Amino acid sequence: MPDNTAATRVCLLNDSFPPIIDGVANTVYNYASIIQRLYGGVIVATPKTPGVVDEHPFPVVRYPSVNIKKIAHCRTGVPFGVSAVREITAHAPDIIHTHCPFASGIFARVLRRLTGAPVIMTYHTKFDIDIANIFGSTLARAAAAKLITENAEACDEVWTVSRGAGENLISLGYEGSYRVMENGTDLPLGRAPDEAIDAVSRKHGLTENIPVFLFVGRMMWYKGLRIILDGLDRLKARDTRFRMIFVGGGSELEEIMAYAAELGLDSDCVFTGPVYDRELLRAYYSRAELFLFPSSYDTNGIVIREAAACSLASVLIRGSCAAEGISDGVNGILIDENADSLAAAVGAVIQASGRAREIGDRAARDLFVSWEDAVKAAYERYDVLLENHKRLKNA
Repeated sequence: MPDNTAATRVCLLNDSFPPIIDGVANTVYNYASIIQRLYGGVIVATPKTPGVVDEHPFPVVRYPSVNIKKIAHCRTGVPFGVSAVREITAHAPDIIHTHCPFASGIFARVLRRLTGAPVIMTYHTKFDIDIANIFGSTLARAAAAKLITENAEACDEVWTVSRGAGENLISLGYEGSYRVMENGTDLPLGRAPDEAIDAVSRKHGLTENIPVFLFVGRMMWYKGLRIILDGLDRLKARDTRFRMIFVGGGSELEEIMAYAAELGLDSDCVFTGPVYDRELLRAYYSRAELFLFPSSYDTNGIVIREAAACSLASVLIRGSCAAEGISDGVNGILIDENADSLAAAVGAVIQASGRAREIGDRAARDLFVSWEDAVKAAYERYDVLLENHKRLKNA
């Protein structure tokens, strides 16, 4: 165990955390695991999930929550639990780092008043899209956007996972500055072992002469899934053979599967549901020829780095946040946001023998960032922010 006596004590907050699995929950889990392993002195605060028993190498404090699944398909925290506040203040955090601008953002402000610790907020998601999907009322949307910007502007520093995420926050009305701090991946650099890749091929009846395409993420239309299916429909009409694997779950999964069947693609597509085994997921990335991710919603796309770790080239929307750092035909493939563009780009790459692997290998060199490196950079920034905070306090 690390020596906690000299460590910067960090409180991480987010509205979702395992067993709830999404990109931000995964981020917070990796932050907490790596900080605890390398430095010690970390605690996580998150809303209660009924029936969950936390067994992690770091403490997790759960505060009261309410079910809002009728409007948002999730639970939300009520960030005023007395016992949770006592437990966190007893931890005496030096840095409070929230990864969500809603309940966690409010809780972070409460904790700052009680502890005097500076607050960082990381903005991960294009919340204007989520707000539009959840709230029908213009007034409700405006109120939600105001809550986000007020919580952000109350922080000592705002981080974003990409430049596009920062510009999205500004579009909501935020008037402060932001710092881009990249996320990483917990997949190691390099393809999965051959036996693991072969097991995936046997499981789904994949053959060497038919290209395999992959999507990993929530099964929601706004992830660009209609572009994928319509693009595949166009490829099939040109007698291009392929297998498409969709990894992930979501409230629109059945609707998406039905649309694939409507297009006559049901025999060409595999829907695995969520894959929580990281080595198995690595094998899926390693088996595919191209990673299809035509999403203009995602602000960074950890899955892009996961694909790159396995030398898998990604097909991305030109100008999207997920495409930041991508050079077309060099370390990724950029398309317009439509099915015709996807079909043309994918068709051209798979017809050029070895081209997809060449781009994938360059992606591994250019795009891979480990969570250890990402969290070390964040921890170093914690120390800078803490020193600045102490200097201002003593001025």
